[in-house]
Amino acid sequence: MITVAGPDDRRGVLEALVAAFVKDPALRHVFPDDDTYPRYAEAFFGACFDKRVGHRSIWTIQGGAATAIWEPPGVTHAGDTLESVLPADALERVRAYDEAVHAALPSEPFWYLGVLGTHPDHTGRRWAQAVMHAGLDRAAADGLPAVLETSNPANVDFYRQAGWQVTGEIETPLPTWIMHR
Repeated sequence: MITVAGPDDRRGVLEALVAAFVKDPALRHVFPDDDTYPRYAEAFFGACFDKRVGHRSIWTIQGGAATAIWEPPGVTHAGDTLESVLPADALERVRAYDEAVHAALPSEPFWYLGVLGTHPDHTGRRWAQAVMHAGLDRAAADGLPAVLETSNPANVDFYRQAGWQVTGEIETPLPTWIMHR
């Protein structure tokens, strides 16, 4: 059953996302060291979760086994919580990636799918599709488009099969596809 994540879901969501993104090109670009990846990825996903949980825009199944972290339009965030938990080089890579992506995003309002992941123990159940569609339904109810980016070439086909279209490609320095629906 799909639920809107609350603060009590944080631990399960972070554990699943750290495991789900261990081979993701973008996450491994910003956190390349195997020894520090789990800690830094958890801090990164924790910041994503904390910024959005109050907006009720995180959908999950089984306490985080599959999670879609969406950002509603018009949301602003105060401060950078990653400054206190990431070393300067990793923080610089995160900021450079974010700046490149945000420069390619539309200027009109949209719902942004920032993170979509399923714990490897639960892949193949179509749970990512389910939690993604909860956010797509919210965007449609608001009469707004949805936007995402991916640096994982395998994800492009996954999203295309779900009705997304590639609308641009940027270098972050990784090839990164901007997709709309």
